[in-house]
Amino acid sequence: MRTKAFEPDDIADAAMQVFWRRGYAATSVQDLVDGTGLSRSSLYNAFENKQGLYRQALRRYQAVTASNVALLSGPGSPKALIRQLLMRVAEDELRDPQRRGCLAANASLELAGQDVAVAELVAHNFLSLQKALEQLIRRGQQSGEIAATTSPRALARFFVGTVQGLRVLAKGSPAPQRRQCLLDVIEVALAAL
Repeated sequence: MRTKAFEPDDIADAAMQVFWRRGYAATSVQDLVDGTGLSRSSLYNAFENKQGLYRQALRRYQAVTASNVALLSGPGSPKALIRQLLMRVAEDELRDPQRRGCLAANASLELAGQDVAVAELVAHNFLSLQKALEQLIRRGQQSGEIAATTSPRALARFFVGTVQGLRVLAKGSPAPQRRQCLLDVIEVALAAL
């Protein structure tokens, strides 16, 4: 009997949605079977274990965040692009009825302290955004749009922290104040430029 063929990236994408919605610890193997449509044995044969599938899901999450990195590499005012990024993050969070937040941030909080491979994947995700921000801030400093009094790397790290903070606040803020809370953070963060 021939085994059913499947695309590993599609399975990792489906698993990513399950992990993103439930978190690593709360996701059972049965949840992954239901979410991916594969049998337990197929999941284990392809990804070794739940942890292997989680790591692959985190790798696939890079594609989700790539649009934010691409935005920062585009033409336009550096300050306006940073504002656009922060507003995009806020709107993404406000539109998500499940309030999933950022999978990389969730992984950082849940597993990165215990799993070196997860910590490396999370760091890679954050570093991609940081590098794009740093390059954009450097460009803004060279044009005089952004004051050159602060290190571009320090500012980029600050804005990575702001992005993750927006995602955490969106998950935990009471609904009536959520939008204003995020907008307040954005305005104060932009004042740092």
